[in-house]
Amino acid sequence: MKDLEKKARAYALKNALAHDGKAQVGPVISSLFNEGLNRNEAGKYAKEVSKIVNDVNKLNLEQQEKEFSELKDITSEREAREGLQELPNVKKTGVIMRFAPSPSGPMHIGHAATSCISFLYVKKYGGKFYVRIEDTNPENIYPPAYKMLEEESKWLFDGIAKIQIQSDHMKRYYEYADKLVKKKAAYVCTCSTDDFKKYVEQMKPCPCRDNSVKENIERWKKMLDKRPSQVRSTSSKSQSKGFGEGEAVLRFKSENGMKDKNPAMRDFPLARINLASHPRQNKKYRVWPLMNFSVSVDDIEDKMTHVIRAKEHIDNAKRQKMIFKALGKEKQFPWTGFLGRYHFKDLELSATQMRKDIEA
Repeated sequence: MKDLEKKARAYALKNALAHDGKAQVGPVISSLFNEGLNRNEAGKYAKEVSKIVNDVNKLNLEQQEKEFSELKDITSEREAREGLQELPNVKKTGVIMRFAPSPSGPMHIGHAATSCISFLYVKKYGGKFYVRIEDTNPENIYPPAYKMLEEESKWLFDGIAKIQIQSDHMKRYYEYADKLVKKKAAYVCTCSTDDFKKYVEQMKPCPCRDNSVKENIERWKKMLDKRPSQVRSTSSKSQSKGFGEGEAVLRFKSENGMKDKNPAMRDFPLARINLASHPRQNKKYRVWPLMNFSVSVDDIEDKMTHVIRAKEHIDNAKRQKMIFKALGKEKQFPWTGFLGRYHFKDLELSATQMRKDIEA
């Protein structure tokens, strides 16, 4: 790209002046796309742009204003775009989309901003909109959040959202886990966390990976076995035939195994034993699905067609697509769009922190 350094500095100055003297790399690179920078080359120039942004941020506002007045003419205003972009692959029956908050606290403006995009697409095309409360981690639940999220969703989404609670789907998750084990797409791993981490780093399969389907079925049953005490034990060994907390994990058998270039794809976990009491289910279940597994199962069952989510979930989307494929549902995998993070100055967007503030 011609004059990249000069244009990057001009846009860094422009961005800084719009944000009290502090520019950010992301918006500057985005502006350079409008000037002809190839998106595939963004990573190549990111370090250079970051250095320019840091240099600009060292200037005071007066210095930034003076320098920008000399470079202003080489910048351009991006054409404002109104309304929703068209989604691909929309059927006559409309779209099926979701918003999946965790009951760790109340809904915040970041939730609302992201979820409303999906909701507005459902209003545009027709179809179904689900609010799926992801409560499969018993240790990260703020009980009042169930009612908060339900009431806030009814108001925000005009009362048409279908409310779901994941802990009501436990039998469904167990059935799908059983399918994956029998399809040789999942196995029960009894390696310690530290040992498995070493296998990931060394790109070597753990010994459990080669266990037979029969052995994995037996191990899966031992994970589900309620005979071990439902109270956490300080002893390292369970006193009965079933596995104790931390002794076994259900893992996905990735296509490329431990040789995958992306460490996040290497035989990632699907379910674990967690003996903490659940606000809604109490001690009824001891094996809880992890996010990528529960989301995949529910998206299959709900026939999700389109998903809009944060960029931080790009790897999770890849994992979920792998699960769909293993279950023979690859063609059903929903179109997925990604959004960048929202940043609001002096505004708290953490549900956990909001919960603490409410309780204070």
